[in-house]
Amino acid sequence: MAPQIVVRDLCKAYRILQRRPGVWGAVSGLVRPSYRTVDALTDVSFTLERGEVLGFIGPNGAGKSTTIKILSGILRPDSGSCTVDGLTPFRDRIAHVRKIGVVFGQRTQLFWDLPVVDGFELLRAIYGVPEARYRRTRDELVALMRIDAVLQQPVRLLSLGQRMRCELAAAMLHEPSVLFLDEPTIGLDAPSKLAVRDLVRTLNRDRGVTVILTTHDMHDIEAIAERVVVIGHGRILADCRFSELRARVTGDRPSELRVEEVVARFYALHGAAGG
Repeated sequence: MAPQIVVRDLCKAYRILQRRPGVWGAVSGLVRPSYRTVDALTDVSFTLERGEVLGFIGPNGAGKSTTIKILSGILRPDSGSCTVDGLTPFRDRIAHVRKIGVVFGQRTQLFWDLPVVDGFELLRAIYGVPEARYRRTRDELVALMRIDAVLQQPVRLLSLGQRMRCELAAAMLHEPSVLFLDEPTIGLDAPSKLAVRDLVRTLNRDRGVTVILTTHDMHDIEAIAERVVVIGHGRILADCRFSELRARVTGDRPSELRVEEVVARFYALHGAAGG
């Protein structure tokens, strides 16, 4: 069986406006703007099997979110190819979004001033989920996420932990086979982080959902991911199990290094830190 996600030689660059100092610099920039090119991704390639959980890690600016945005159909690469369930995300957008769920930790797909359950109903209509199937899936997710007490509350009144559980439920209402998580535990307290990790593991185990997780919290990676891809300066530096990553840092010596220390040392070895 072919991999569910195939990424081949993705490249993406951004043109950044260079600002000159001072008033005259600002005026000249309007008349004759100057740009520099930043390579966000360079020949990024990997595959993911159905039901696999991948931790996608790297420093700020490494290319993690750019990759997720291309895979979710938000961005178009400059070159290279990618398919998810045989679809090209940025070409087959309508069919593609019916098969994926996306959670961005700093953004919401719910409606800020509406009760959570009303936001769910709007998403049902957007995705065209039949009423009976929607109600069955919604009730299962509400029980799984333990959010029945907040369904009638406006999203703006929820705690961050409550909102993230609701976001995960919202992302799964149309029963996607792939879930993209971009910093899902950012800003959460310890109990909320544990709850989100447990929910993601349950979705993967019980529903067979394929998961790609980007995060700076290495405990998320250790708790959820079976495999890690490390990216730095837009290039893949490693694609392996975390135990193999630890071995690359420590060699054959036994090590009690914490997960954050292992990744930090790996970044340093490859000149990727602070990207």
